[in-house]
Amino acid sequence: MVDEYKMEDLDDMDEEFLDREMDGSESKVDVYDYLFSNSKTADTSSAQARKGKDIQGIPWERLTITREKYRQTRLEQYKNYENIPRSGDGSAKECKVTKKGGSYYEFKRNARSVKSTILHFQLRNLVWATSKHDVYLMSHFSVMHWSSLTCKMSEVLNVSGHVAPCEKHPGSLLEGFTQTQVSTLAVKDNLLVAGGFQGELICKYLDRPGVSFCSRTTYDDNAITNAIEIYSSPSGAVHFIASNNDSGVRDFDMENFQLSKHFHFPWPVNHASVSPDGKLLIVVGDNPNGILVDSKTGKTIMLLCGHLDYSFASGWHPDGVTFATGNQDKTCRIWDARYLSKSVAVLKGNLGAIRSIRYSSDGQFMGMAEPADFVHVYDVKNGYEKEQEIDFFGEVSGMCFSPDTESLFFGVWDRTYGSLMEYNRCRNYAYLDSFT
Repeated sequence: MVDEYKMEDLDDMDEEFLDREMDGSESKVDVYDYLFSNSKTADTSSAQARKGKDIQGIPWERLTITREKYRQTRLEQYKNYENIPRSGDGSAKECKVTKKGGSYYEFKRNARSVKSTILHFQLRNLVWATSKHDVYLMSHFSVMHWSSLTCKMSEVLNVSGHVAPCEKHPGSLLEGFTQTQVSTLAVKDNLLVAGGFQGELICKYLDRPGVSFCSRTTYDDNAITNAIEIYSSPSGAVHFIASNNDSGVRDFDMENFQLSKHFHFPWPVNHASVSPDGKLLIVVGDNPNGILVDSKTGKTIMLLCGHLDYSFASGWHPDGVTFATGNQDKTCRIWDARYLSKSVAVLKGNLGAIRSIRYSSDGQFMGMAEPADFVHVYDVKNGYEKEQEIDFFGEVSGMCFSPDTESLFFGVWDRTYGSLMEYNRCRNYAYLDSFT
């Protein structure tokens, strides 16, 4: 992952609207005045969307460009970040042709009051759901909780000032941290772990006051925490793994609040995922090849060859056999742990890197997020043959399914149209027709 980061490199809708020639019929000042005078537009509901309102509240009828034309412009002009030039072009020939038009999750709400933010343009794991009603996300220097029941936000953790643990555990930095820049986040059940740009790790239990544990993974200059994954070991103990730019993967035992394993790899690690049985670990990073390793020893089992650029996402299917990796070559590769010589499918994004991958807990669906504008939901049980493509405008800060698979959430980072999107799983309750 690049150490030098510039959030201004991200495309912002407002700037694109303002910088373009708007067909000459309206001045740029007019468009500017309209967009910013309406920056506090209310949320969009499913009922409004069914009546034709844009799900993001973008007033296309008052702009001098249609949604279709602007979509085409974005596809043509969006700058996908590549570490290996033209990697996105080279991957296209292998990609599976999928049928679009799937309808697995339906739009419920666009919460404009929720401002989900991004700190590093390559790291997009900043939105997590612990239930279909409870979402946690980064908003500037705060970890916020959003309730889809009450439509209200509350602050869970503020890292703009001094944060220190209120519990004493061996290895915990009792002095804590000041002004932590949170690069990545993970929340599962009652545990929240935030990772920082200087190797900081801040652990908080949602059912306890204060912070429980603070640690610094490394004092290396290249210390960014790229990803965190919380999981339960075969014994039931809660652990998390931290993937770091110093080329390390560290496993922390949260029963004892201590580092239990530390593996070192040849390149910066951008993401790692533990298999459901706890025996295998996918490791991807600043190399086109990923690695499948033994989670106990860190020894390499097999190189994962096929991607053409650096990878930033990985995830296991609940069956423990299938897993996926996401790459800056605009593809997601599906693998079978029994036959690792070649990926079994290659799925193509529309405009950029695959920066987030999530499987639903029932194994029915896989969500795949591009850096902006598109979230894809694939029908896994039918061989990834069909997908639902969710089309919007703005950078994606994170994406997740709720644990019960009933909801899909993703954050949109944009100066004006930033929000939290909520979709509900489509169900066919035909038996209810008997009551009508």
